[in-house]
Amino acid sequence: MAEQNPLLARWTSAHGLPSFGEVKVEHFRPAFDAALVAHRAEIDAIAGSKAAPDFANTIEALERSGRQLNNVSNLFWVLAGADTSDAIEEVERDVSPLLARHFNALYLNAPLFERIHDLYRRRDSLKLTAEQRRVLERYHTQFTRAGAGLDQAAQDRLAAISERLASLGTAFGQNVLADEKSWAMVLEEDDLAGLPDFARAAALAAAQERGQKGKYAITLSRSSVETFLQFSARRDLREKAFTAWIARGENGGASDNRGVVAEIVALRGERAKLLGYDNFADYKLADQMAKTPANARKLLDNVWGRARARAERERDELQKLIAQEGGNFALAPWDWRYYAEKLRKARYDLDEAELKPYLTLDNMIAAAFETARRLFGLSFKAIDIALYHADARAWEVKDAAGNDVGLFIGDYFARTSKHSGAWMTSLRDQEKLAGNIRPIILNVCNFSKPPPGEPALLSFDDARTLFHEFGHALHGLLSDVTYPLLSGTSVANDFVELPSQLYEHWLETPEILKTYAKHYKTGTPMPQALLDKVLATRTFNQGFATVEYTACAIVDLDLHARPKADSLDVDQFEKHELAKLHMPPEIAMRHRIPHFGHLFAGGGYAAGYYSYMWSEVLDADAFEAFEETGDHFDPATAKRLKDYVYAAGNLRDPAEAYTKFRGRLPSVEPLLKKRGLTEAA
Repeated sequence: MAEQNPLLARWTSAHGLPSFGEVKVEHFRPAFDAALVAHRAEIDAIAGSKAAPDFANTIEALERSGRQLNNVSNLFWVLAGADTSDAIEEVERDVSPLLARHFNALYLNAPLFERIHDLYRRRDSLKLTAEQRRVLERYHTQFTRAGAGLDQAAQDRLAAISERLASLGTAFGQNVLADEKSWAMVLEEDDLAGLPDFARAAALAAAQERGQKGKYAITLSRSSVETFLQFSARRDLREKAFTAWIARGENGGASDNRGVVAEIVALRGERAKLLGYDNFADYKLADQMAKTPANARKLLDNVWGRARARAERERDELQKLIAQEGGNFALAPWDWRYYAEKLRKARYDLDEAELKPYLTLDNMIAAAFETARRLFGLSFKAIDIALYHADARAWEVKDAAGNDVGLFIGDYFARTSKHSGAWMTSLRDQEKLAGNIRPIILNVCNFSKPPPGEPALLSFDDARTLFHEFGHALHGLLSDVTYPLLSGTSVANDFVELPSQLYEHWLETPEILKTYAKHYKTGTPMPQALLDKVLATRTFNQGFATVEYTACAIVDLDLHARPKADSLDVDQFEKHELAKLHMPPEIAMRHRIPHFGHLFAGGGYAAGYYSYMWSEVLDADAFEAFEETGDHFDPATAKRLKDYVYAAGNLRDPAEAYTKFRGRLPSVEPLLKKRGLTEAA
């Protein structure tokens, strides 16, 4: 079978990549089947061993198992997210419950858990290294939280729930993508009032991709629709685009997600109760840095009142601007970005159209690389190798001594075959157990693709997204652990955003902007006056930004903390929650429930969307560590950051890891200062 299926053959091409040109969609299902059989045999051998359990024959054996399945899975999920098709989606629907069933069987394997539990009871006498002890403890926690040790009836129900949730998560993501692919607002030249040249060029390219040559198209990709909402002078078209954008997943018919969400929430609640928790939020946060929903909610509530008060002042300023222009309408959600951009231009003499020519994609990539060089001694060399899509490109990464660090792949442009959003993923994770295994890390984004021969121009938010995802990439690339379970980003959800959100800060440092923000036509650096304006607007419109995010985080927690998880009416719940919060009607949630992929397309952030703000407390405080030295690239601070955060994986509890870096736990004040929320609510 390996001779006929390139997914099952040894990946011997450059850097350990698969032979992308040989891989066909029809190879995946048989490859999954074969890899699952192989992994089951490995697990059965460990669980059925007659030898007394020890760390090597149980924990290390588990860590060495399933490598073929990892290879096949990692490649498949890269394609399913970044370059999908009807055929790939069909495979996804088949294998999602199959994989859930497989891992249910692993975590509910009684003889295997008996061996792990025996080692866990004897952990103090086993003479383990600190890393080995951490691996053993994490395995014991994972098995316990999956239901190992419960009676058979409970385990059978947990297995059925997990399998059903896998299918529902796949359906949710595919439904959102279907809505995004099926909608485009095709425009004529007369419809483009207010749009700057870069927005027109992106809309022209989007229309051409959809077979509308000579016309313009606004899509539901965030970079497309937000740019349109920011600049279009056509209020009627802004409303049309905004309405379609926030209605993803609730348009009725086959792609409507409201029933999917209701079932997911009910099943999560049932699973939590089977495991001894009052609700899913209690279950989820018990293994996070926050520990309890109350601790997460305390942070969100502290920020919410301040953010809403500031957003209401911002709203009043925008309404005043409308009146000054002779408008006789109330500010609506599809107006906010347009008038905020006008206000920013009036107040700071700055608009995005003036800024964007200085933020080319290639220069921002180079800026992210230079930041990594100055902080961590890394170098990046572009290489020409075949990848899964023509838009993707690769770089070899080396350390200051010339040693291989890993391979970095960037896939930056939106396309109809790509899910929306931006993310980091991997084709291979770092480890030392099976040798010096170097990681293969990807960043996937959805920036608007320019016409042929033109450079891609980013908004400042786009550039920040690039730095954010590259921070995640560095977390994977710099990983320096022995065991795969602890590698890279395998940390608590409310800690995993620290490396990414912290990295955003360096984009705004003068050292980086002065060097890499250069005009795409003239090559001249961004003028100091313009740079000063950019830095002066750091907290502009932060009431709006904080409200649209924090509302999502609060709704997520409350949704998953309901004592009775069934009988959910998604529309009524969302309306009721926003009314309780006194949500300003001029602002919509950043992600409404029917298209909230963080929560329901896989569910990694379910009851955990708060973690972005929890991590922001950490990142704002962490960047102050550099500012206190007077050097944004202070070598000693950078070394501690690398040793205890970026390279450390899950070697330590998050609070311990942060304290090792900073010398103390963080304060919330730097976050409030960063967002301009230090004034009393």
